[in-house]
Parts: sequence; structure tokens; C-alpha cells
Amino acid sequence: MNPGKQRNHVIDVARALSVIVVVVFHTLLYRIRVVDGEVNLIPWAAPSWLYPLTWVLMIMPLFFVAGGFANALTVDRMHRQGTGLGHYLAGRGHRLVGPLSVFVTFCALVSTAAAWLGWLGPATELSRQLMQLLWFITVYLVIVAAAPVLVRLHDAFGVWPMIALAMVAAAVDAWSFQAGRPEIRNLNMIVVWPLVHQFGIAYQRGWWRAGARWAAPAAIALGTAGVLLLVFVAGYPPTSVGFADIPFANLQPPTLAMASLALAQCGLLALVERSGWLARLSPKAERLIGILNAVMVSVYLWHIPCIAVAGVGLLLLSALAPALAPILLSPPLLAISALAVVAAVVPLLGRLELRMIPPLGPSQDTAGAIMAYGTLVLGTLLVWQYGTVLHPTRVGSSLGVILIWLGSWLMGHAADRTQAAHRTGRNPFRVRDEGDERT
Repeated sequence: MNPGKQRNHVIDVARALSVIVVVVFHTLLYRIRVVDGEVNLIPWAAPSWLYPLTWVLMIMPLFFVAGGFANALTVDRMHRQGTGLGHYLAGRGHRLVGPLSVFVTFCALVSTAAAWLGWLGPATELSRQLMQLLWFITVYLVIVAAAPVLVRLHDAFGVWPMIALAMVAAAVDAWSFQAGRPEIRNLNMIVVWPLVHQFGIAYQRGWWRAGARWAAPAAIALGTAGVLLLVFVAGYPPTSVGFADIPFANLQPPTLAMASLALAQCGLLALVERSGWLARLSPKAERLIGILNAVMVSVYLWHIPCIAVAGVGLLLLSALAPALAPILLSPPLLAISALAVVAAVVPLLGRLELRMIPPLGPSQDTAGAIMAYGTLVLGTLLVWQYGTVLHPTRVGSSLGVILIWLGSWLMGHAADRTQAAHRTGRNPFRVRDEGDERT
């Protein structure tokens, strides 16, 4: 496939499959047990034989690889068309306004009502735990803002920015492990994920998927060797994601092992692309992939509530048929049920979210776009850290929710300086052109 082509089915399929794996994987983190009529959520301590599988199924790096690919195309288009920073930030930021504002508003209404009804502590803690999902949105918003510079660095210096970021990530890891403080690795949020994003830019530029055929296998070998050396020689955690007995693994906060895994995944994607397996898709398959990519952020944001709904439904069924409880509450059935709830709920939410996305007009307010984008980033960061409760004693969460609302309103004004008429009747699930993804 020509590296310059606008649509890349391999990236699209990887991104669509990734979000499905996230949903399934999160259904495995807890076991539902009913003992003497009391429901218990038991954190799962994975057996050691499953550790290698956590690396095979760890797909979070693919989100950032795909983001680097898409951002490189968007930056290139910005240069070709001569548009400025305001158009870029408004174009990338306004697509997140719908999913983010709808999700945060819903959670704020529920958690705030619970807090004012007398459950302030539990509402604060539960909303804070749920908002841990926003680490991805926060980090990605920051990377998107830096993408024009990151693309320029790649085009000017090639592999050297990657080497520099890898060295910084290794230093942060060493500091964290030596001090016994996993929270230090939060610094790698703005080191490891930008490094993986650089891989995505390189992939778009033709690395691994064009030129010498040994490049893709070499990336797989080098990335795999990196993970093995870090785990078995350097003493990194043996799993990619945390479990009950390994609360801090390699994903959250990230380690250099995530970047090594991303390198191997880039090589694997390149092998698939060079094989031509996905070069030609049927219109039906292409439309399905387009739909999954269009609602990817919505699925990511809502999948935990959907898992909870599926779990409650299975609990009610098990109460009606106690003999079937072991089957009804099994992880495979929970995963299938959660995917079914996602498939039923997200299309409805997608239509609402689409109406909340401000239109991108013929001209943008650059200062307004910068202010709106920065407000959204700060609001998302605060909500990620403090939750969504609106209460005088919960300043962090209250300010975060208000800033997301304010940032969404500001983005609506900045994205269309002419205040064009609001869209009506658009199909939210049309297959979009490359660069039109919500992320």
C-alpha cells in the first residue's frame, strides 16, 4: 500500500479491534460472587501462565500509533492548505467535545445527586475511580497539541527524537524502581506515549511498511527482545497490566516496556499491510470498520458503565435461576453481555454526542481555539484526578467539570467564527475521510 494514501485499512482495523479488546479485558479484572445473598467483586489475581498473554493482548500502544499516523496526515494537510494553529486545534479538539461533554455531564449528574443525598464520600471515590479512564483522553489531548512539533522533529531528525525519549523513559523507570515509588513513572505519561506516537508518525512516513522487507521483522524482533530483556533481566513487572497481586505493572503508569511492545506491534502491522490481506475490503466490512472507528471514543468512555449494566443484569438473572449462577456470572458470558450492551447503547449515545459537536466553520478564532483547547485539557486533567462531584467541599472535581463545560462552549465559538447554522440530520455513522476521526 502506498504510504501516502489517505485511508489505511490496517490502521483502521487495528484501532477498531483494539477498543473491543479493551472492553473484554476489563471484564476479566473482577470476579462476581454471591455469598449468603451478598454480592462481592473480587479482584482477579492472574495465574503466572497468563502473564505472556497480557502482552499479546495489550493494545493500548496501538491507540497512540494510530494517533501518530492520523496526526501526521492532519499536519501535512494543514501545511498543504496553509491553515494555521487555530484551525488545527479546533479541528482536532471539537470532535472530542461531544463524547467528553456528554459523558462527564452524565457522570456529574449522577455522582452529584448521590453526594447531595448523603453519600458524599462514596460518590466522590466512585466517580474518581471511574474517571481514571480519562488519563488516555488527557494525555492524548496534550500529544495532539504537540503533534505539529513532533511531526517536524521526526521529519528533521528521524530516529533521534525516539532515542532521546527512550533514554528519558529508561531514566524515569530506573528512578522509580530504585526509589520504590511507582508514582514517579507518571512522568512517563509525557515521555513513553509521545515516543509511541512518534512510531505512528514513522509508520505513516513509510517505515517498516515500505522499503526493505527485513524492516518489519526486525522491528518485531527488536521490540520483543526489548520486552523480554526489561522483564527478565532488568526486573520490570512480568505483566503488561496490573492485577490484584501486581497493582503496578507496565501500563499505568507506563514504562519503557510499553514502547518496546509498540515497536513490535508496528512491525506486525507492517507485515499485515505488506501481505495485502486488508488491501481490499467489501463495502459492508469497510462501513463496519468506519462505524467502529467513528464511535471509538464513545465505546472507550462508556464501556465501564456498560460492563456494570451487564453485570447487574446477569445478577438479576442468577437470582431468578440460582442453579445457573456459575454460568451466568462467568467472565466469558459477562464479556459477551457487555459487548451486547455497548452495541445497543453507544449508537444511541453517538447520535446525541454528534449533536453536541460544534461545527467547524470556514474560519476559526486562533486565540479562542487555544483558550478553549487549554481549558478542555485542564478540565479533563482535574476530572481524571478528582472525579465529577459538584460540591463546595470538592473543589477539584467541581472546577474540572465546570472547565470541561466552559471549554466545550468556548470551542463551539472558536471552531466557527462565522457562527454557521448548526448541523441537523447528519448521519453519525458515515464512513469518514482520513483525518476526520474523533481522536
